[in-house]
Amino acid sequence: MRVIKNTFFKIVTIIVVASLTSCNTNSQNKSTAKETSTARLNEKKPNILLFFTDDQGTLDAGCYGASDIQTPVLDKLATQGIKFTQAYGHTVCCPSRAALLTGRAPQRSGVNQWTSCHPDDHQGRVMDPKEITIAEHLKSYGYKTGLIGKWHLGATMDHGPLDQGFDEFFGFRGGFIDYYSHKFLHANWQRPQFHDLYKNKEEIFEDGKYFPDMQVSEANRFLEESKNDPFFLYVPFSLPHYPEQPDSTFIKQYKHLEWPRSSYAPMITTLDHRMGQILEKLDELGLRDNTIIIYMSDNGHSTEDYYNWNESYGGNGGGGFTGKWRGAKGSFFEGGIRVPAVISYPKLFPQGETRDQAIVNLDILPTICEILDIPKPKNKLDGKSILDIIKSDDAKSPHEVMHWMWQGMWAVRKGNWKLIYDGHDTTGKFSIHPEKEFEMPEYYLANLDDEKPEEINYSLKEPKILKELLALHQGWAKDVFEGSGYPDPNSAEGKEEKIVKTKGTTKL
Repeated sequence: MRVIKNTFFKIVTIIVVASLTSCNTNSQNKSTAKETSTARLNEKKPNILLFFTDDQGTLDAGCYGASDIQTPVLDKLATQGIKFTQAYGHTVCCPSRAALLTGRAPQRSGVNQWTSCHPDDHQGRVMDPKEITIAEHLKSYGYKTGLIGKWHLGATMDHGPLDQGFDEFFGFRGGFIDYYSHKFLHANWQRPQFHDLYKNKEEIFEDGKYFPDMQVSEANRFLEESKNDPFFLYVPFSLPHYPEQPDSTFIKQYKHLEWPRSSYAPMITTLDHRMGQILEKLDELGLRDNTIIIYMSDNGHSTEDYYNWNESYGGNGGGGFTGKWRGAKGSFFEGGIRVPAVISYPKLFPQGETRDQAIVNLDILPTICEILDIPKPKNKLDGKSILDIIKSDDAKSPHEVMHWMWQGMWAVRKGNWKLIYDGHDTTGKFSIHPEKEFEMPEYYLANLDDEKPEEINYSLKEPKILKELLALHQGWAKDVFEGSGYPDPNSAEGKEEKIVKTKGTTKL
């Protein structure tokens, strides 16, 4: 009997041990399978490299017809992707960057005025921290995120890139810097220039080093360190924004051009060359095939010119080329808001094709979401996915009506009609277009189908169209300012606030 019992207990023990071993093995197998599945999922996630240039004119690249400026990198990128002929940014830096990163009208986030440029400026505006940026959204789906370059959405230390979803930041917090001293030159006119160069939240001093080279070095370091993870790298170049301090290598080849084109052209080629250095690193790491590359400018070229603190700088009154379009940075004419743009992802997208449909920088975030097959952010978006346009020349633009606003100026476009309110004509004296008064008529109704677009004001000839577009703007403005914390500057409340206290600067 004792032998039977001992034998029974031995058998039970063997069964239990075998079961536990089996369970542990199954658990390990499941864990390994899950890790493998996650790794495979991460392998399939495309990387995203977003180049955002600063004050690059509507047609200032070889692939856009500029025969007098050398842009071999951009030209090659256009052959590897989709070139857009009717892509829109905004009229100046701040609202364009807010729109790009959030997919929302910048007025929703309070960016209808210049944002602060100095960390101690707590009176100036910052983009509402409740906004959800591309970086914040992609980070929640396993992406490593970095910003190498220009921020310009609020300079206080708790309103920077690291507070809006970026794991890393290298660059400047304000609007622009001298490329060697790294100082902000406007300095609000009443105080000396101040230093503006940061690594994450630490101010760093590298006086004399050429910022575009530092930018390339940091971007390539990020690529090297992120090569095994899905990443979103945002590279907002300051080039070709003034001060016009190009790589000296490219100055001589443009000496034959007339001023100020001869000063502006080397800035474009410097930009093109530095973009190429980052793309070369992408190729070296074997990442190009699985990387979506997006390139566009924030607004048109600058016609500004400044002399401040014994230093002459600015856009030298012009230098960019817009073809048949009037306007430049600071204007709602096409030359101020229509920008070059290319999207390249040969793995899935056509190559060497052109799209003439209207798109806006607001569209980048929802387009990324559709490509990745992830939900859009919970915030209400104004941009639309343009994936259908990317894939097919027959797809329609998702924008029947488009809106822009900056301070008290605004524009609305429906079809080929565009209404501009209280606008500025920044075309300047170095354009092929006739120079006109800077202050435009209160209402300026233009037809983009004209042989010479936007040269004629139809506001008196077409009152019904003016009334329709005015109503469209009023409805839009009511929507985007609601809950923003700021009134529409053209409303009764906004005009009263302007009298009582001016927020931000009204300087271009």
